[in-house]
Amino acid sequence: MGPTTRQINLPKIAVTLIGFGIAVVAIHTAAFGVMDEIYQRSFTVGASVILTVFALPLVHLYPSSVGPIRLGLWGLDIILISLMVSSIVWFASVYNELETGLYDFLPNDILIGAGGLVSVLELTRRAYGWPLASLAILCIIYALFGEDLPWIFAHAGYDLEAVMRTVWYSFDGVFGFIVIIVISLIFIFIIFGAMLEATGAGAVLLRIAVRLTGRLRGGPAHAAIAASGFFGTISGSVAANVVGTGVFTIPMIKERGFRNSFAGGVEAAASSGGQFMPPVMGAVAFVMADVTGTPYLVIIAAALVPALFYYGSLFVAVWVEAARQGIEAIPSAQRQSVSRDDWKLSLMFLIPIIVIIGVLLTGRSPAMAGLWATIVGAGLGLINSQVRKRPQIYLEALAKGGEQCGRILVAVAAIGIIVGVMHLTGLGIRFSNMVLSFAGANLFFAMVLVALASVVLGMGLPTIPAYLIIVLVMGEAMENLGVPKILVHLFVLYYGVLSAIIPPVAIAAYAAAPIAKSNPMTTALQALKLSFVGFIVPFVFIYNPSLSLVVGFEFFPFIWVILRLCLAIWLITTALGGIDRTLLPMWSRILRSALGIGVLLNLTEVQVGAAVAGLILLFVEYRWAKTHRPRL
Repeated sequence: MGPTTRQINLPKIAVTLIGFGIAVVAIHTAAFGVMDEIYQRSFTVGASVILTVFALPLVHLYPSSVGPIRLGLWGLDIILISLMVSSIVWFASVYNELETGLYDFLPNDILIGAGGLVSVLELTRRAYGWPLASLAILCIIYALFGEDLPWIFAHAGYDLEAVMRTVWYSFDGVFGFIVIIVISLIFIFIIFGAMLEATGAGAVLLRIAVRLTGRLRGGPAHAAIAASGFFGTISGSVAANVVGTGVFTIPMIKERGFRNSFAGGVEAAASSGGQFMPPVMGAVAFVMADVTGTPYLVIIAAALVPALFYYGSLFVAVWVEAARQGIEAIPSAQRQSVSRDDWKLSLMFLIPIIVIIGVLLTGRSPAMAGLWATIVGAGLGLINSQVRKRPQIYLEALAKGGEQCGRILVAVAAIGIIVGVMHLTGLGIRFSNMVLSFAGANLFFAMVLVALASVVLGMGLPTIPAYLIIVLVMGEAMENLGVPKILVHLFVLYYGVLSAIIPPVAIAAYAAAPIAKSNPMTTALQALKLSFVGFIVPFVFIYNPSLSLVVGFEFFPFIWVILRLCLAIWLITTALGGIDRTLLPMWSRILRSALGIGVLLNLTEVQVGAAVAGLILLFVEYRWAKTHRPRL
């Protein structure tokens, strides 16, 4: 018998090659700008769809050992690829004539464009499930038949040609402005994140975080929060961040005696928060800067303090849980040591981040900052001996980064369908008016409606597509109530990101649960409990814009809201955990919760009264616990 022949995985090879190609083009675009908007928009969308076909073929989604069935499934995938290629080529060939307004649509144009839409929608379904694909399909149906709907949903009526002109044969739909923002700004940062991950920067960060948090009761759980926050800021995907750091942090958290679901919940909550933690914010900061016309440095300044409070609340929640379970700090003899080499390797992460900020301070574009950070990160990767032994890691990182870019662009193309229909029918403006009619002049009610809608619209999506679809649908409603644009965008970003831990979708919890060996729903509930204060923070910075540092900043109101938030975090978190220095009776938990909420209300008298009452309660319980009950 001859030697075993290694089976060639053609789909994987295709994904690697296309991903590598997308990465190379992204680097070229960051360095020299967009080559040709028509071709780069259309061909990149086409390449992304084809990449996703090979990454998620039907034979993998619906396994079968029957030869004819497998052949049929591959046949369907080849049809999808053919439809995509023909529709992209046709779009690129007729676009200049379309721009002149002299092009007469033929049935073939509609048929070919429809084939491209089918491919985008099917690959969106495969990559992100039914919610986003269904919403895009419903938007197309609405554009075609919505003229007979009641109330604000009725529109002037559009035939198939008008819908296809907008959704496929223009820069208002699938190939719209969102696509070019992602291609020119975001791709390079996705590749930057893949490069740092491949060179081992994440693992070093985790070791340092474990060492620095070793004195705390939470130990590895606190380390997970710190590491996930740092690594999450450069990762454009909550789920990828959970998996990337969770495989290390979750087992360590469980080893310290925390429950499985709690370990998964910590990682899910911490990884989600990385998406609004400066300086990169999962690359959404650059999209936000472009969409709002606000400088990048202003964006990250506005996001900094709220993000720190989110992570501060997670730290307190972990300390409370550790106290409740009687978990002590790791003995000094057992704490993981950090060598000089580890500190040297940490430069692989720290210096590229400094480069990003430095390049932006010189007035260069975010894309150029991402390019230089990627180059510097790749160069510093040679500090790691494993990279020197396997230099092909760089090629693998480019291919992986390109694959991540392609998958995200599929979702962005589907969002383009929704945006195109909203522009065509005016639904976005009418939806905003509906929120205003329900809320009236009540900002709080409007924020509740927008927060709920943001959670629903963001479920299951990566951060950038989630942010874009939410702000385009919901943002105008709050702006019309006088909320500054940058705060509106941060508000919807928070709830879009936190949708990753909200059942039933809870994508971050589903990513963490298999690693933690816990139930996904129980893990999601733990993450929700840990992040409870995080859901309040956006309301706080809307009512207290000084917290953003850049909108209506006043020193004394800033200090006052900082003190109130610190007190509220302690009161609410200890109430949820049922413990402070000792176990808390139910009346104390209820009172702490009420006072914690009261401290944050937008009424000065209530704020002062709740703050004074809360401090008195803490002092009295501290004194009573010291003399009557044993400390835990």
